[in-house]
Amino acid sequence: MIYVFLAEGFEETEAITPIDMLRRCGKEVITVGIGGKVITGAHNIPVTCDITENETVFDGLEMIILPGGTPGTKNLAANKRVSEMIHYCTGNDIYIGAICAAPSILGNMGLLNGKKAVCYPGFENALAGAQVLDSPAVTDGKIITARGAGTALEFSYELICALIDKTTAEKLAGSIIWTK
Repeated sequence: MIYVFLAEGFEETEAITPIDMLRRCGKEVITVGIGGKVITGAHNIPVTCDITENETVFDGLEMIILPGGTPGTKNLAANKRVSEMIHYCTGNDIYIGAICAAPSILGNMGLLNGKKAVCYPGFENALAGAQVLDSPAVTDGKIITARGAGTALEFSYELICALIDKTTAEKLAGSIIWTK
């Protein structure tokens, strides 16, 4: 099971693209609303989530995904349950995906020190000790980061490679006519 956390002001493309791509690969993806079931993105698109943060469980968790956006990233960072889930993942060798400004949440928690990572331009200082690359998306251990909405497909590709395999990611890329 994969949780995608949506807080008010999340970046829609950074959330919906990986949800769609992972579901196309047969993964169980659950949207988690922070503070309610209907969460409105940064561009005024309301999304009805599957569950709220109070309904999340640790059992069966494969990955959590943190989309960026303003003020979505700040709202995720301020949420106690999101923090608990991040700590659970790091303590139990479970993948964390973060895109755009959301890698700053991991950086501010000290989780990127010594790791390769990327983020939205201007958030590099918040990556706290990471080796910041100039790539669309990067995987380092159990942490997958991406730069922003324009890299949502590359981010999804990395997520699929990590959770399934490269062959499945390549097959999906071909089926949606995505050329890298």
